[in-house]
Amino acid sequence: MSTGWTEISTSWQGELGFTAQNEEGATIQVGRIGDTPGIGPMQLLLVGVATCTGMDIVSILKKKRIELDAFQVRVRANRADTYPMVYTEIQVEYLLWGEDLKTKDVEQAIELSEDKYCSASIMMRKAAPLHSSYRILKPGEKAD
Repeated sequence: MSTGWTEISTSWQGELGFTAQNEEGATIQVGRIGDTPGIGPMQLLLVGVATCTGMDIVSILKKKRIELDAFQVRVRANRADTYPMVYTEIQVEYLLWGEDLKTKDVEQAIELSEDKYCSASIMMRKAAPLHSSYRILKPGEKAD
């Protein structure tokens, strides 16, 4: 079942800078505009993976009535040396802070997101291998 078209509008701001806007009016800066750096187009793909899986994991754990104190998704990718310089490998690390987080619940949430729900990571996995890991931390514990 198709959910229809998704539309994004971009406006050139000079040099290599753009602003992008979705249908609801939210905006993001892509590339440098004057002295203000923005997110690069390839970085936006990683943002999509991080936030898509992150939203899924938070939602799945919430449905299980599992409380998170904090949550962070770190994504890094290796790019090819030659054009079009696509990603050749993507690594995702999930950092979850909470008192009663159980390994099986976290693993299930990650698996459901990466294999069933997160369209961004599923699409990216078709272009490059995607590897993930996670760490469960106590509230207030520092992550390196």
